[in-house]
Amino acid sequence: MTDCPCLPKCPFFHDRMASMPTMANQMKAKYCTGDNSDCARFMVFKALGAGTVPATLFPSQADQARAFIKTAQATHA
Repeated sequence: MTDCPCLPKCPFFHDRMASMPTMANQMKAKYCTGDNSDCARFMVFKALGAGTVPATLFPSQADQARAFIKTAQATHA
């Protein structure tokens, strides 16, 4: 598997997690290397584009991501 294409510029890790390197590395191992389909941020990125990913969305918030995507798609339909 390959790293998530968003990882090098992911503002979540480079801005919000900069002061928590241990936790950031654990989350990167789970959501960013290998299968990133469970990453909430990646879900929104793939469905709606990079500029639409909420800054406050954690990778583990898949349910919130699905709801956000559904609302955004309904709004733009």
